[in-house]
Amino acid sequence: MTRKQKRGVLIGSGVATLTVAAIMVLFALKDSVVFFHTPSDIIEKAVPAGERIRLGGLVAKGSVVRGEGTTVSFKVTDTLKDIPVTFTGVLPDLFREGQGVVTEGKLDAAGVFSADTVLAKHDENYMPPEVAKSLEARGVKLGGSAHPEDKAN
Repeated sequence: MTRKQKRGVLIGSGVATLTVAAIMVLFALKDSVVFFHTPSDIIEKAVPAGERIRLGGLVAKGSVVRGEGTTVSFKVTDTLKDIPVTFTGVLPDLFREGQGVVTEGKLDAAGVFSADTVLAKHDENYMPPEVAKSLEARGVKLGGSAHPEDKAN
């Protein structure tokens, strides 16, 4: 084998190895790549208790209950299903009922989502695009201000 052929075989085997590794990583992460799951998704997929996920949707009206200290409980809804959420910590300033929210945490055996992070919209006219698209797919009518791409035009 010439030196040029050896180099070609080495490069080819390196590319093949990287391709196989990338395919294995993507296959392993196929369910984790989702930015968040809606309450309907979680119920339909029967997400196991203790698995760390993101839950997104709207804060259900009339569901926010402040407990002792910084503990807050509320429900996240996609207008079809609700999931109760508990959170201990400081909520974002713009957190309120009827607004888009994405929470990170784990679902317990009783079906209550224990959040350790709560992300709210960042200004008056914004809803995370993933939340807006998911809600629209479920038939929820949103105002034009919920779409960040509308502002760019």
